[in-house]
Amino acid sequence: MQKYFVKPEQFSGETVTLTGDDAHHAVRVMRMNPGDTFVASDGAGQEALARIVEAGGGQITASIVEWLSNTAEPPVDVWIAQCLPKGDRLETVIQKCTEIGACRILPIVSERTIVRLEAGKLESRLARWRKIAKEAAEQSERSRVPDIDAPRSWSEMLRVAAEADHALVCYEREGELNLRLKLRELAERAVGGGSSRRPTIMLVIGPEGGLSPGEVAAATDAGCDIVSLGRTILRTDTASIVGLTCILYEYGAMGGY
Repeated sequence: MQKYFVKPEQFSGETVTLTGDDAHHAVRVMRMNPGDTFVASDGAGQEALARIVEAGGGQITASIVEWLSNTAEPPVDVWIAQCLPKGDRLETVIQKCTEIGACRILPIVSERTIVRLEAGKLESRLARWRKIAKEAAEQSERSRVPDIDAPRSWSEMLRVAAEADHALVCYEREGELNLRLKLRELAERAVGGGSSRRPTIMLVIGPEGGLSPGEVAAATDAGCDIVSLGRTILRTDTASIVGLTCILYEYGAMGGY
């Protein structure tokens, strides 16, 4: 079933409208006509099965057949703080991490980040990243679109990390604490504390050149845990995908329901 994410105001009573690229996609690509159905989501958990009543003038009007309950979202909110990689690799990270289940992606400019975004192109780049996240969320039938932040500095990222329940910084030189051990420690702590609240975990991934000792020290001072993803050295765009998958697996969101 085709899914479209819409703004909350596009829901009105028992109807929902598609406009712009979504309406074009439905009519020109999916060849939808009056009577056809699709799923409309506001990206924050509200979803409905809708049947097209009218299509024309760059807009589709559909009646709501039924409201849906979506259980596709994982039981943990994972934020991916990804130091900007070269080329279009951040687009891959956004697409794949959206499909897997991240709820927020924060591009980071660190000390050894090679990429430097031009201020004049930032808005268009950010719009493209958010479009990629929206399309990936639709394709994977998620009920929310991850937030894509504007790029932040390392120090700014550490201030945001304080908002998460746990912040885990992946570092190739960490030889004692691996991600699996830390996640199991967090899970045991949650069970022991009796909390049923949805936890938030920030996973921080360094750039191609790795994190500097100063950045690691600053992260430790800010209360972050330094963890390893294993004995091999992963590319930065691979590390975010692997780390996110490990977190969701340990929290029961993958490998069976």
